[in-house]
Amino acid sequence: MRSLAAALVLAALMVLAMTSSAAAEEAWRRLVRKEIHDLVPANRAGGVAVAILVDGRTLFFCDGFADLARDRPVTPDSLFNLASLRKVFEAIVLAEAVEARRMAFDDPVAKYIPELGRGRDIRRVTVGQLAIHTSGLLLPPDQPPWPTEHYSLASFFGALNEWQADKGHEPGRQHMYTHAGYVLLQLALERGLGAPIGELVARRILDPLGMKSSLIPMRGSDGRGELPAALKERAVQGYAADGQAIGVPGDQQTYYDFPGTGQMFSSARDLAAFLSANMGLSASRGEPSPPPALAKAMRAARKPAIAIARHHAQALAWEVNDTGSPSIIEKNGGLNNSSTYMGLVPSRKLGVIVLTNRGDQNVAEIGQRILRALANRRS
Repeated sequence: MRSLAAALVLAALMVLAMTSSAAAEEAWRRLVRKEIHDLVPANRAGGVAVAILVDGRTLFFCDGFADLARDRPVTPDSLFNLASLRKVFEAIVLAEAVEARRMAFDDPVAKYIPELGRGRDIRRVTVGQLAIHTSGLLLPPDQPPWPTEHYSLASFFGALNEWQADKGHEPGRQHMYTHAGYVLLQLALERGLGAPIGELVARRILDPLGMKSSLIPMRGSDGRGELPAALKERAVQGYAADGQAIGVPGDQQTYYDFPGTGQMFSSARDLAAFLSANMGLSASRGEPSPPPALAKAMRAARKPAIAIARHHAQALAWEVNDTGSPSIIEKNGGLNNSSTYMGLVPSRKLGVIVLTNRGDQNVAEIGQRILRALANRRS
């Protein structure tokens, strides 16, 4: 009788746990659906893919269309243009190279790019300053009004060699977000590590983590990333904030006309695996665990390096947002046809991915609200 009673108690506890888990999952689903409702226009031209990592699970939420003209809905495997989320991957490659002593944060960028050895103030800029946006370097494509001219590799080097810092742009003295700085960092990584940036990111991050739907493609003559056929079919059509189509599926945008300067592409499913690896959850979830050197580099990339504002700090590409509880490590990106966000709370094992194929959407605020709501429900 005792064994029967024990079995009944155990069965009852299991039912209660399952009921509680199902109730929690439904609450999470209501929360996310409410937050993403306004991201999809009434005509459904554009959509959103969200992933949340909570209690060791990954849940996906998708709405709207990857391509309205082809009646193709957004799925967790739709391929989005990540915009500036790419910078996180380059920063991790740098962190791993520094740990291996193949590069150093204090190295002048001219050490790897001798074409800059005769420049003016560019000779004072270091690799680490590029990674945390303190180089002071700003070029016209970094801020509005957006220019129409593009840079060849030669003209990019020419502009860098002519650049002179003023009081507000002293290398190492201030935080100033710069796309040009990360284009320059890309070139330093390629020269210092001896491979194209797409190959470096794939070999050091994507392949070890099993991220088979992620890549930095070369840009073709039509402005589209050269994606493998299977991925091209999953690439979203980009839309403006008003729902007008911009470019073609797989569209890349850059002011720099040399290889590797377009955007990275990935899916909500792949990025969820990336956040899982960042938080040390991979093995328990049946996903590939990062090699020790990669795990260490991911941790190093998340460490605050310089204050941006009272409650914000800059890490390597990542930003640390301490405006509320808990503190969030995050990165957002945006183009006129793409708005992206990923954020995590490593101490709570919480993560959020928000990807949309519409420009000028405030997905960072939505991602932050979701993360903090998840944290508060579990505290």
